[in-house]
Amino acid sequence: MELSLDKLKSVWVLLALMVASLACARADVVFAPKVSVIRNPAQSSATSLPVVSPTATEANIGIGSATATPSRPTPVASPTLPPTPTLSANSTLENVLYESQPGDIVRMLAIRFGVLPSDIRPASGVLSPEGGLVDPGTVLIIPDRLENTGPDVQLIPDSEVVYSPHAAEFDVASFVATQGGYLNSYGELVNGIPRSGAEIVEMVALSHSINPRLLLAILEYYSGWVTNPETPFGEALNYPIGTIDLLYQGLNRQLTWLANELGQGYYGWRAATLLNLVLFDGTSVRLAPSLNAGTVALQYLFSLRESFAGWIESVEPEGFVSTYKSLFGDPDGYFHPLYEPDLEQPPMTLPFLPGRSWSFTGGPHGAWEKEAAWAALDFAPPSSEPGCVPSEEWVVAASPGLVVRSANGLVVVDLDGDGLEQTGWVIMYLHIGTTDRVAPGIFLEQGDLIGHPSCEGGFATGTHLHVVRKYNGEWILADGPLAFNLSGWLAQAGILPYQGALNKGDQTVLACTCSSVETLISR
Repeated sequence: MELSLDKLKSVWVLLALMVASLACARADVVFAPKVSVIRNPAQSSATSLPVVSPTATEANIGIGSATATPSRPTPVASPTLPPTPTLSANSTLENVLYESQPGDIVRMLAIRFGVLPSDIRPASGVLSPEGGLVDPGTVLIIPDRLENTGPDVQLIPDSEVVYSPHAAEFDVASFVATQGGYLNSYGELVNGIPRSGAEIVEMVALSHSINPRLLLAILEYYSGWVTNPETPFGEALNYPIGTIDLLYQGLNRQLTWLANELGQGYYGWRAATLLNLVLFDGTSVRLAPSLNAGTVALQYLFSLRESFAGWIESVEPEGFVSTYKSLFGDPDGYFHPLYEPDLEQPPMTLPFLPGRSWSFTGGPHGAWEKEAAWAALDFAPPSSEPGCVPSEEWVVAASPGLVVRSANGLVVVDLDGDGLEQTGWVIMYLHIGTTDRVAPGIFLEQGDLIGHPSCEGGFATGTHLHVVRKYNGEWILADGPLAFNLSGWLAQAGILPYQGALNKGDQTVLACTCSSVETLISR
């Protein structure tokens, strides 16, 4: 039987996809290079500081070996709510009045309070569907089933944890200079480029979308680097946050560790996957269900190294927050609601040209470096070769906007066009090759060319695109009340990161690095 030319092309594309190895085992991790601590010549005439040399373990860190490519996608399991708790339950079953916060979802509130979604009712009016956003300020009546929870004092608004609108105009370098601490004279080689302490703070803040004021306050809390001009030595120089780990030497890697852990707490609370803390001494604490994500981020961070007494001291208003106030004043003064009522994702298309079949290789997974916020999706172009090979396929703009960053494999598009990543909707396209990559300052219409997929900009085992959204500085979970919607395809998370599906009506495309027929998708 003869095949038409079109059918032959289709068979070729399918075979090419099936043999391509397009794994993205840690698609967005950039491993630490050797760290050299240098003195900022503009701030000091000192001639030298200790150089942190890599150990044998660090020197051998490469891109690693990918896990075995699966032969078939993993079916998506339906999520189930955890059972209503029976231990330490309040036998009186009284109700509590809870005022909803921006970003609250009935389903997640039910998990945090240990009740069923049907147990939650509004004091007046009609409640939104259990998977939708609840309007901020809605008074909810919830059964009080939990006892012996941790402190319920809200320490910091969510907008002071993420890189939000009220931090958009904050000048890190000017603030560091006015404080006159060691940070102002600190310098470090980051990927071979000399960076000042202030530049490192700003870089980590932008990459992880963590508020630079919070990074500075925690750095001051642990080391005094912001205000103390004395030069630290030994471990105090190499590990200013106090995380003693050869993989995290130097300010850049210390702040990277810090940003990752803040994200684990913040987005773990958003997704209701973090309900309990295990402190450094083994004590278990059930988080108070009325907390906000920003406070949980701090409670989680301090749980990693504190015994119960030290943890309580840190999370009380007289603890860390007093350090924050000494630098920036009352954190509540920077409150900005990250989610407005009736918030919706603007229209977005699949980020490749019409008529081209790509493979959906990664379901919801980490936005940046660690799997804190499952906000990203991965797509791989058709290829006849495995691994990191050049591609002639084009990544296109999923939505119109202004290119505010374009370098090192990353293109950031600001959809409201004000030039600020901290406000409104933002789309990040990662692993865009240098050749033909769009320049910053260009306004893109939907469908305009951005560049070619590659392995640039992080750790990738195959040519692909990593795409993720932010709103007001917060990574938006791909499977949530604002599910990633690309050309009508809605993202669904799997049990593990990178698993999952895209659903459109009765159609389903499963995520898998195997590039089987179930993963193919086109506009």
